[in-house]
Amino acid sequence: MKILGMDEAGRGPAIGPMVVAGVMIEEGDEKDIEGVKDSKLLSHKLRVEFDEKIKNNTKYVILEVNPQEIDAALESHELNLNWLEAHKYADIINELKPDRAIIDCPSPNCEAFEEYVRNLLENKDVKLIVENKADLNHKTCSAASILAKVRREERMEEIKEKYGETGPGYSSNAVTQKFIKENWSKYPEIFRHTWATLKNAKKASAQNKLNDFDN
Repeated sequence: MKILGMDEAGRGPAIGPMVVAGVMIEEGDEKDIEGVKDSKLLSHKLRVEFDEKIKNNTKYVILEVNPQEIDAALESHELNLNWLEAHKYADIINELKPDRAIIDCPSPNCEAFEEYVRNLLENKDVKLIVENKADLNHKTCSAASILAKVRREERMEEIKEKYGETGPGYSSNAVTQKFIKENWSKYPEIFRHTWATLKNAKKASAQNKLNDFDN
């Protein structure tokens, strides 16, 4: 039986892509990815080591969702971030064709999320397991979280090399806040403009211009 686990990295940041990954193994071959854990529980060094091990011992797919696609989904009437993620999971299932697919569910309503994904599948007979925190309970989901996290970190390093010190990209980070405030209009391609942090930066900039005009 082919078992596929899926997870994402980078749902929340205001900068850079969200990455969705799927890792598939034959049932009983868990030993080939022994030691994997949810990526958040591993150091960067260990994540990179496991990333290579996973890629050498499994079938996998990694999808990058750029800020423009995320913004388009959030501005549409049909999608939100959860449904966009569901489409990516369905794309991975349709490509790898597992017998069982395990999804780390981003929504508290796992039943609704499962139904949405199933409606997107080419093979409606795939067994779906949709759980919150599946990356803690299933090795394939843990492995997927590692591939997604490592790819996200690689992309953020590339962004930093090209555009400057962004911080981790999360709105709660002071370095990221400063970078957004100073650069949101210079490098629009790396930002998620539907995030409140970006909206606030734009409003503050517009207000400053008005104040300068009034003066």
